[in-house]
Amino acid sequence: MAKTVVIFSTKGGVGKTLIAANLAVSLAKKGKRACAVDLDTQVVGDMAHILGLSPQKCMADLMGFLEKQPQLTKKQDFVIQTKIDNLDFLAGVLKPQQSGYLYPEKLPEVFAFLDKDYDYIVVDAGKNFSDVFLAALNQANLILLVVTPDVLSIYQAKWALDTLQFLYFPLDMIKLVLNRAESLSSISWQEIRVNLPVDIIEKIPSEGKLVNRAVNRGVPVVIDSPRSKVTLAFSKLADALIVGKEIFVERGNIDQIKMKEAAREKSGQFWAGQDLIESVLEPDIDEDKDEILILKRRIHSRLLDSMNIKKLDLRVFSDRKKAKELRDKAEAIVSNLLIEEAGSFIPSQDVRKKLIKEILDEALGLGPLEDLLADPDITDIMVNNKGEVYVERFGKIELTSKKFLSNVQVRTIIERIIAPIGRRIDEFVPMVDARLADGSRVNAIISPLSLTGPTLTIRKFRKERYKTSDLINFGTLTPAMADFIKACVLCRKNLIVSGGTGSGKTTVLNALSEYLPEGERIITLEDAAELKLNQRHWVRLESRPPNIEGKGGITIRDLFRNTLRMRPDRIIVGECRGTESLDMLQAMNTGHDGSMTTVHANSTADVLSRLDSMILMSGVELPVRAIREMIASAVDVIVHTARLSDGSRKVLGIAEVAGMKDKMHININDIFIFKQTGVDIQGTVQGYFTATGYKPSFIDEIRIRGVAISDEIFKPTRP
Repeated sequence: MAKTVVIFSTKGGVGKTLIAANLAVSLAKKGKRACAVDLDTQVVGDMAHILGLSPQKCMADLMGFLEKQPQLTKKQDFVIQTKIDNLDFLAGVLKPQQSGYLYPEKLPEVFAFLDKDYDYIVVDAGKNFSDVFLAALNQANLILLVVTPDVLSIYQAKWALDTLQFLYFPLDMIKLVLNRAESLSSISWQEIRVNLPVDIIEKIPSEGKLVNRAVNRGVPVVIDSPRSKVTLAFSKLADALIVGKEIFVERGNIDQIKMKEAAREKSGQFWAGQDLIESVLEPDIDEDKDEILILKRRIHSRLLDSMNIKKLDLRVFSDRKKAKELRDKAEAIVSNLLIEEAGSFIPSQDVRKKLIKEILDEALGLGPLEDLLADPDITDIMVNNKGEVYVERFGKIELTSKKFLSNVQVRTIIERIIAPIGRRIDEFVPMVDARLADGSRVNAIISPLSLTGPTLTIRKFRKERYKTSDLINFGTLTPAMADFIKACVLCRKNLIVSGGTGSGKTTVLNALSEYLPEGERIITLEDAAELKLNQRHWVRLESRPPNIEGKGGITIRDLFRNTLRMRPDRIIVGECRGTESLDMLQAMNTGHDGSMTTVHANSTADVLSRLDSMILMSGVELPVRAIREMIASAVDVIVHTARLSDGSRKVLGIAEVAGMKDKMHININDIFIFKQTGVDIQGTVQGYFTATGYKPSFIDEIRIRGVAISDEIFKPTRP
């Protein structure tokens, strides 16, 4: 079976067709049977001209014959035998109008038709991500991305690699071919290698006169100038393909490989697409050489001056309508400035759009964070300083390539977030909590408390309202566990959802709320509003930090005391983490049963220790025995969540708080648990949910209240 090498570049003029043609010739000269295939449907005929050919048939014709008469189709009717031994040529189309007759679904048949006659198929795939282009990539054993040592080419290459990775093509099947590698005033290959996450397989030197002469004569340069440096480079590239069998992937396995890439993405082993405007070159590279960065800064400065953005009332950013009007106005200005400043320097419309977006994001938005906020797979964004931006994706923390221009820009973004809601951050108030317009929770801390630079943490607000059925589908818990929790909620048992940071406590609490009866008055108390209930009779209360003068702060405990005067049926506290814990327990003990809250803890048993500690730290002088008796009397059920090593979130246990074991110890009985049995080769946690065999002491009470629940769910199970 032939090895298929697909060569492409999203930037025109980098020499991909020249490289494809001369590589095919070099392979043929080394005794390998090669077929050069021209699939560039926009620039038609260039490869044929380089090889000195005038084809009369093409792949579009071949597809028609393969469909109608596959057994009678002959290779020589469509494939041209060149004057070079071992080398044939197949044109994709003879004119652009024929491109509509290239059917992506037929491409595998074409390659299967060619496979038996060749050792190598070298494809010039063009520069657009069309259906035919993607179909060609699916037939590839190796992908060669052509770049030249200039900023625009690197910019386009990063975008192309980002897109290929989004399509789950593994980076280890992609190599770079650096053309014009010795051009004067170019970026060094070392700098390019630092900024692109794939290896350079060969560097083609710049010999413009020899190449142009060969192209004009319609002769491959490796034939026209056999002793030139460029010919030697093509020979080395051919040798790399012949000797380096390990760089090829099996074509039949490409779909499986892409599925593995999808799994790698979920496990966090994934290269995130880079943003050239922020990081096309590493910080130690001279920014004066970065034409794109210089252009962007110049336009950014002119935009600030023309719209007087520095003196703009920051409250405009909290008004969506006004913010959109401002952005639309700025977009028109930036578009005009880009034409004035760049002219034809940036020919690609896609690059222009990306530049405009990034300039607007910096001037009016949250800069490099905008794309991260828009990514639905990201749950947390963590900015450690100007050069370190981490995200949590599918439960895994990974470093992104996003960077700020300076720590001053990070401070500007923080102030842009907090100013509209009347907060401040400076050396006197170096910590602040805030919320974005969409409800995302924000924490910022600066010098002198943060030694690494301004630090910003964003917990993204999820728009989805997950139900228990969703959690079952995610593998977070089982139907039996869901039935039991539903019974507890309907029977007004007091519930605590425990777990570590990011373990899914709030998500589980939201899901449990779907069982709250519609006729009840629900009041929620939160530091940052994250709960999303479906009930109509729902009152939401949120605490408030002190103002600039240090006055006017309202704590959860203050809200709790007021809530008791609001005739609640159930009280839900988003998170107990301080003195409000005592109030919550007292409310549970004095007629507000059916209440819920979350607590940071490492296990169901640890919940009780955490409650002990929080109550003692509140300054209340109560003996430990009295506190534990209060806890045992108030709390009925603990639902413990965790984020496992593979990033998945599960309910690891559901336990009953069954009174006092003795004078000092609370009795906790596990009802359901998750047993981990191991980790597979992909890092996925293996295990199963099971009941322990223990029936809760209030099972009869559940049935008396008319809630049907089977004894079968409490029987231990095996995987």
